[in-house]
Amino acid sequence: MNRVAVIGASMTEFGNREGWIRDLLAEAGQACLDDAGVSPLDVEHLYVSNMASGEFEGQTGIPNALAHDLGALPAYTQRIDQTSASGGAGIYSSWQSVASGASNLTLLVGGEKMTHRTTAESTDVIASLTHPEEYKHGVTLPSFAGLTARRYLHEYDAPRESLAKVAVKNHENGIDNPHAQFRKAVDLETVMESPIVADPLRLYDFCPITDGSAALLFCPESKAKEYTDDYTVISGIAGATDTHVVHQRADPTVMGAAYESSELAYQMAERDPDDVDVAELHDMFTILEFLQSEAVGFFDRGEGWRAVEAGVTDRDGELPINTSGGLKSKGHPLGASGVAQAYELHQQLRGEAGKRQVDAEVALACNVGGFGNCVTTTIMEAR
Repeated sequence: MNRVAVIGASMTEFGNREGWIRDLLAEAGQACLDDAGVSPLDVEHLYVSNMASGEFEGQTGIPNALAHDLGALPAYTQRIDQTSASGGAGIYSSWQSVASGASNLTLLVGGEKMTHRTTAESTDVIASLTHPEEYKHGVTLPSFAGLTARRYLHEYDAPRESLAKVAVKNHENGIDNPHAQFRKAVDLETVMESPIVADPLRLYDFCPITDGSAALLFCPESKAKEYTDDYTVISGIAGATDTHVVHQRADPTVMGAAYESSELAYQMAERDPDDVDVAELHDMFTILEFLQSEAVGFFDRGEGWRAVEAGVTDRDGELPINTSGGLKSKGHPLGASGVAQAYELHQQLRGEAGKRQVDAEVALACNVGGFGNCVTTTIMEAR
């Protein structure tokens, strides 16, 4: 297989955006091509990571429309939908297209337009990914998060404040991210006194509803220097699936798909958790940062909260997690989130993350669909 390089990357501002999904996708796609200095006519495969453009705004056929809007004809186009892990799945598909030799230049654009719908409407669209037997009882992802958080706190004798400290940390990181939806600090008291959403989780334990887009451009590493000397490499990538029905899992505090996908990604990259210098984890809820940091091998089971308490995952800690601000501060436009994780890591590995910059040669992204129903883990390295 070809080794796969990322030679261009972009991210729009996340938040409440004007325009529609096509506008957001075109903005990120063109910026990514400009970053690499590549003509859209040279793109051979064009993938769009998106969960629900039809449900949110009645717009389908968006990959074909994007090829037209960018002038990327006659590129092969495809939409990648893996719920809130669509971005990570898009990275996997893009990697496959280049690694297999099917494409020499693949553009991936992830995006979602959500804020024009009410919170109740958006929550219902997202909840449609749950199993019908759960959905008919009114189960939503926030309710899963609350139940799991309560179990985790009880099982591992973790203080409620440890979850709040994830929100405080990620908001602090988001201040220095010009693309983040929320660029303001929050203190522990504010998080702990915010309204209860799904006990014990409160408002500041949840990510916002967001519009936005991000993009990556892939080519074989053997051709990367034709475009730039400053590229990154995907050294390992894998995906896995857990039970659709959450209550069928032996332990809901164990993210099996994150464990399996990261194990395979480490094997491909010939790396282990100790090699990782910086990570972007899918903190749709604060509890997920604990569960993923343990599942990908950074910490032992039940020890993720201790790492946060000790400052290990701070930007100036031993293992910075979510230097972008994470979904919590940066925002969570479903199809864009996994792509935006890789954008942040690409910037970190190239030394272009500004005030967020940490010392990093190896990075990991974990993008989660549903409540751990499906996961893609990506390992990126500087070159």
